[in-house]
Amino acid sequence: MHTVVERELELRLVLSPERSIPVPARLGYRSDDPYAVHITFHIGSDHPVSWTFARELLVEGVFRPCGHGDVRVWPTKVAGRGVVLMALTSPDGDALLEAPAAQVSAWLERTLRAVPPGSEGEQLGIDDGLAELLAPSPRLSASPPCSASRERGDVHDQPGSPSPDELWLRDPWPSDGSEDGE
Repeated sequence: MHTVVERELELRLVLSPERSIPVPARLGYRSDDPYAVHITFHIGSDHPVSWTFARELLVEGVFRPCGHGDVRVWPTKVAGRGVVLMALTSPDGDALLEAPAAQVSAWLERTLRAVPPGSEGEQLGIDDGLAELLAPSPRLSASPPCSASRERGDVHDQPGSPSPDELWLRDPWPSDGSEDGE
């Protein structure tokens, strides 16, 4: 069973240092997507806008400036109250959003209780998947690779021929400037 942690709140879209407008938003976190946070703006409208980025980025951004590129987050004070600023950049434009720090922090705390930092991989079953992938398969024989071709005297046994391992490691799509795939 997966845990969902949501919170609706009002952000402010900063238009200028003197002017901002309210933007209804929903913060979302799902334990089946444990590394990400989701923010949906304009909830209740015909065209909500959603952003997804690393939970770790938002956690760090509550305390100090972080991020680069499309998402940057940092804490500050506006009119004496703590806020978290989020600068979002996309091909459609840029937005600077102001969120109440106390509400964002309380919501993040709930996500961190649901999936503590460092345990995200357990939620995805990565360790179990790797163990299954790396476990010996009962269908595989114990014979060395290409044993049938060795018995027939194929090219692998000729002097100067690449070993099966060398063939495996060779780039199957050589660049145009190479000879014989090397």
